[in-house]
Amino acid sequence: MTTYDPFARGSLPVGVRTFNWSDPARDGRPLAVEVWYPTTDAHAGQDVAEATRDTYDLIPGFPPGWQEAVRAAAPRGGTHPLIVFSHGFGAHRRQSTFLCTHLASHGYVVAAMDHTGNTVFETIQAMMAAQMGEPQPDPGTVLAELMPVRPADVSFVIDQMLAGAAEGVPAVDGERIGMSGHSFGGWTTLMATRADRRIRAALPLAPAGGWTPLPGVPLGEALDFAWGRDVPTLYLVADLDTLLPLRGIRELYDRTTSSKKMLVLANADHMHFCDRIEEIHEMFRMMPPPIFDQLVKSIKPIHELAAPAGAYRFVRGLGLAHMDAHVRGSEAAARFLAGDLVASLQAQGVAASLA
Repeated sequence: MTTYDPFARGSLPVGVRTFNWSDPARDGRPLAVEVWYPTTDAHAGQDVAEATRDTYDLIPGFPPGWQEAVRAAAPRGGTHPLIVFSHGFGAHRRQSTFLCTHLASHGYVVAAMDHTGNTVFETIQAMMAAQMGEPQPDPGTVLAELMPVRPADVSFVIDQMLAGAAEGVPAVDGERIGMSGHSFGGWTTLMATRADRRIRAALPLAPAGGWTPLPGVPLGEALDFAWGRDVPTLYLVADLDTLLPLRGIRELYDRTTSSKKMLVLANADHMHFCDRIEEIHEMFRMMPPPIFDQLVKSIKPIHELAAPAGAYRFVRGLGLAHMDAHVRGSEAAARFLAGDLVASLQAQGVAASLA
């Protein structure tokens, strides 16, 4: 009998494709969407080999990024559960491929969209404008404009995936859908779960919406936890999160009325849920004024924080187990989640606590 191990990469090689869709119900709103999926055994090992894994250019002039997936690989047969992922404020659809490809290697199809108007490209433009002395837009006004857009993006992507618009990707099962996201994407996860009854499990990663030292952030007021059904929700958070402190996330957890659990990664900050943690964390810590001018002064350098490898194991293992238990209905995953998770993480060299 094989022991259930959600920390190990799955046996299925992973493919990836990019789609550009537009939503006619919202004036043709454009969305770039990345989809990871199980591919055929002919691609075994190619997704993790440096010579054959996918590379992409995120920002012109910067080194290319990479992800453990084979570009445009042939789809595996069968119908698979679907997970949708929502990126953080000013991030991008590929911000957490370490999780998305892990899920795909275990048989999930995973779709992540660029939330148009709130990506890294727009953020860089805004930072450059601020450095040139242009007035910064009011944060509350910006968020108010984005708040109705993001959950609608999620539902549109689910619609497209169920309609078969992702050509060259395996079919997905409309009865087995989960949702995850980081930061503003964690808030989006909670909002989309409220709005879209097709979502059966929620995995918010360091979600926004609770208390934060940042001014003018009205996200919590919009959250409604009267979901009208039980959607098992697993909060994965960082104990030293400077941007969205644990105090605020506990507020969200306390408001959650569905079945819930929260695990706290020790000695970790807000960017421990992204690819290339070292680089992203230090970029955030060194962000020039006036962006988060006072906040960044309290952020520890990455070498004083939890090792990225442990953070990846924390999110991959617990995230997969949550989806296996509540999207797939796996009894082995349910037993794992009901066990001593802190001890399981310790066995992986990861320090964490159960809230």
